[in-house]
Amino acid sequence: MALVTQPELEAALDSLSREVRDRREGILGPGSTAWHVGGDLAVFLGGGRAALLQLAHPLVAHAVDHHSRTRGDVVGRFQRTFRNVFAMIFGELDEAFTAARRVHAIHTRVHGTIPHAIGSWPAGTRYHANDADALRWVHATLVDSVIVVRERLDGALSDATKDAYTIEMNRFARLFGIPRDKLPASWAEHIIYMEQMIGSGRLAVAPCAKEMAMFLLGRAGPGRQPRLGSIVEAVTASLLPAELARDFGIASTRRSRAGVRAALTALAPLYRRLPGKLVAIPARSEAMRRLAGKPPSRFAAWTERRLFGLTRQVTGTGIL
Repeated sequence: MALVTQPELEAALDSLSREVRDRREGILGPGSTAWHVGGDLAVFLGGGRAALLQLAHPLVAHAVDHHSRTRGDVVGRFQRTFRNVFAMIFGELDEAFTAARRVHAIHTRVHGTIPHAIGSWPAGTRYHANDADALRWVHATLVDSVIVVRERLDGALSDATKDAYTIEMNRFARLFGIPRDKLPASWAEHIIYMEQMIGSGRLAVAPCAKEMAMFLLGRAGPGRQPRLGSIVEAVTASLLPAELARDFGIASTRRSRAGVRAALTALAPLYRRLPGKLVAIPARSEAMRRLAGKPPSRFAAWTERRLFGLTRQVTGTGIL
């Protein structure tokens, strides 16, 4: 296990600081491929896929199971996570660095051992949230899921676009202190890494991972699964590698996959006609307003509250 230490994180931040052209634009900025490809609400269609891919890593799954308060405060958990992520991607450089240090400090307290053998991991294997390899996997699932959703909605992206997105998002990875030599230099290298991980024993669905997946999809309680939970499950199953969907026990048949694919194909042209300000991630809208010297938007704040509130409707928590 190679942990990202505080000095290593600070070295990564110092290196990033020297690369950034305009500190007000943060690590990427409005001219980046990353803001363009991953800056609208459609990317949340891949949220379930990214979460389950992460949970398929036993070290990540047990860290979440032992230390996360997701079940008791699902909305708060999502708010804290995404506000840190959005600060890193869309915030000014100082804001991004503050979020990076905050997350690293939280991660230092998340460590323990897995109680049972799973996949290639023996019982007693230690996990730590600042483990560079685990951080790399979590980062890769986010990058991968954004591109998967984008291509489902917009069709195949050029290799140049995917390369640019991958390389730009390496800056986001470095906010976690992930070493440069663990990051891909192209989309092709990213795909090789994903295929190696999915085909290895390093990914295996532990019982606690399946339990968390059932909670996130609204299937943990004795009552009926919320309608929105069933929709999220169908979309997630259609986007996941089939073998992982099966291991998680979520609905994934040829017919259901075809149905989701047809629905997304029908949705895509309608979605593309919507005004950009309606579909932009609120944090991106606020960043654009900040850079234009405009005050915060009430609409963006309202959209963000609604977005986080949907987690209750998916999981069935807090619904009377």
